[in-house]
Amino acid sequence: MAAKVTAADKISYKSYTNKSLLSYMWKFRTLYLIALPGIIYFIIFKYVPLAGSVIAFQNYNIFKGFTGSDWVGLEHFKTMFQYPDFGRILGNTILLGLYDLVFAFPAPIILALLLNEIRIVVYKRFLQTVVYMPHFLSWVIISGIALGILSPGTGIVNQAITALGFEPIYFLGENSYIRTILIGSGIWRDSGYGTIIYLAALAGINPDLYEAAEVDGAGRWKQTMAITLPSLIPTIMILFLLHIGKFLDLGFERVWVFLNALNTGNGEILDTYIYKAGLLAQQYSYTTAVGLFKSVVGLILVLIGNILSKKTTGESLY
Repeated sequence: MAAKVTAADKISYKSYTNKSLLSYMWKFRTLYLIALPGIIYFIIFKYVPLAGSVIAFQNYNIFKGFTGSDWVGLEHFKTMFQYPDFGRILGNTILLGLYDLVFAFPAPIILALLLNEIRIVVYKRFLQTVVYMPHFLSWVIISGIALGILSPGTGIVNQAITALGFEPIYFLGENSYIRTILIGSGIWRDSGYGTIIYLAALAGINPDLYEAAEVDGAGRWKQTMAITLPSLIPTIMILFLLHIGKFLDLGFERVWVFLNALNTGNGEILDTYIYKAGLLAQQYSYTTAVGLFKSVVGLILVLIGNILSKKTTGESLY
């Protein structure tokens, strides 16, 4: 017969759990102290601003504040879906998100695998430094570099096209090229920096596995497919789940610096639309509703991806 759990037992167990947690935190107090600035940053700049999402359901007045503004319910969300260009802007955001997922996400993995195959340490370190460097450039500088390379008159790409006997192309002035430019520049800027985590994961693979595979006659390709990639799957899945969480969040500055009147049709995304409607047109409540919609979609994608990942690979965020 099972023993009956009394209220005193529950209180005792709760007290024991709290003491265990406190003792655990005290044991690793140095690590918690190091993490404290990051925790404070996220609390101040990520969690506290969430309270501002309430203005998506109000006709927000900056003079009346949250408490004095009139409530309108889902009116701004209705306006968002009824806006004639919203479908085009959402479609652009989804397409760019898909391209980023298909082409940009695997780039650091491939680059890390290639760097891992280099046996000359000095040469490997030099290449790592070279591919890391673009990450520290601002998008304004990168757009300037892209403009110089793709310029119809002096750009090296158009010079090569002209040398082959074709007419120069104004890449940034055509809708058909803007998505390729955005994704390509993103890969060039961030793929090198993204290899850091994968190279760390590669360094943790037991070298005895490669020695055993080599004894069995497996070449480098078979070792990569049978040992390296399976060992990277946990890291890949965690980063993949984090990536799809920002599926609709391509970044305002990444896109804005490349936009002009000629390529807005395929280049405008939710972030740039929020800037124009929110800051320039001062529609604070409306653009908060758009941003909230974006966040909810990202949350749903993370939850779905986490469930599928847990069932298929056993890896998940929680």
